[in-house]
Amino acid sequence: MFSKVTEDIYYVGVNDHQIDLFEGQYVVPNGMAYNSYVVMDEKVVVFDTVDAHFKDEWLANVAEVLDGRKPDYLIIQHMEPDHSANIAAFAEAYPEVKIVANAMAFNMVKQFFGTDFADRRLVVKDGETLSSGKHTFTFVFAPMVHWPEVMVTYDSADKVLFSADGFGKFGALDVEEEWACEARRYYIGIVGKYGLMVQKLLQKASALDIQVICPLHGPVLKENLGYYLDLYNTWSSYGVETEGTVIAYTSVYGNTRKAVELLAKKLEEEGCPKVVVNDLARCDMAEAVEDAFRYGKMVLASTTYNAEVFPFMRDFLAEITERGYQNRKVAFIENGTWAPTAAKVMKAAFDKSANITFADTTVTIKSAMTPANEEEIAALAKEMR
Repeated sequence: MFSKVTEDIYYVGVNDHQIDLFEGQYVVPNGMAYNSYVVMDEKVVVFDTVDAHFKDEWLANVAEVLDGRKPDYLIIQHMEPDHSANIAAFAEAYPEVKIVANAMAFNMVKQFFGTDFADRRLVVKDGETLSSGKHTFTFVFAPMVHWPEVMVTYDSADKVLFSADGFGKFGALDVEEEWACEARRYYIGIVGKYGLMVQKLLQKASALDIQVICPLHGPVLKENLGYYLDLYNTWSSYGVETEGTVIAYTSVYGNTRKAVELLAKKLEEEGCPKVVVNDLARCDMAEAVEDAFRYGKMVLASTTYNAEVFPFMRDFLAEITERGYQNRKVAFIENGTWAPTAAKVMKAAFDKSANITFADTTVTIKSAMTPANEEEIAALAKEMR
């Protein structure tokens, strides 16, 4: 099936409800959408393909829109296989189609398919244009958003930005859900490390009159675009989206958990606008990482384990720091029966992080909380409220 985006632009993507883990790690309970678009003009333009498992469905969608016409161009914006897997199949189905991509993308085409279609490729450069008649497409390179060959495309006729993986989200399009939550988890998990490059792309986009955004995942965005652009600006500049404090913890026998529960209670009593608690051994790690970037303050609580931190905490610290965690206030609660070192280890994890402010109060528990620990937790709540 297909649907209209504008008078000339058609959506021909597919919904995937077979997938359990996107990119082998992100839980997607509502599936994924792989988006592709057809522009019907004097010359017919197709934007991107879809995941290999949906070749036949996608080709049928395209053929239904074409209604007997032949495509003139296939534009490749991103070579990740969930978007590029059917390039060879499309080229075989339509042997006269020209394949449009940048030089780096064609290198990847050859790696994936054994050929770069030299006899019918059109190599484009940053800022170059392609006309299909009424529509003129400008190619804007977006390296490391989130692969090096990525480009987005602006259609000046319908004022549409084909945004590649930008403004995408988890979830199939036949399931209704709030956009921001799954878009945030998608952005932080997949693109989050490359905030500087996203900022550069947003600066380029600010010069364009954009009325519609057509991403490669998630819904086409037509209304209130300022909302989506503002969120992307906040996420990519590592700004605080929501005032509040997130607590991420690990606990073996429950004593550290009790300290966390007391801190959460004290934070609420102190009027903290939002308190979010994540048990790293049991929660969706991607959700916990998302929370770390959403809120402005974070408390890390961990048992000492092999003179380090508990494995789930170690994984969490790696996840957030490799994505450029910065501009936040961080506090620590540690526990250890004979040699508590977790706070020192956790603090050291931020050695390469920019603009991290550490709380004055660090709580050290030796086995179980004492009245003195309870007072320290109360003081920490005042500092992190």
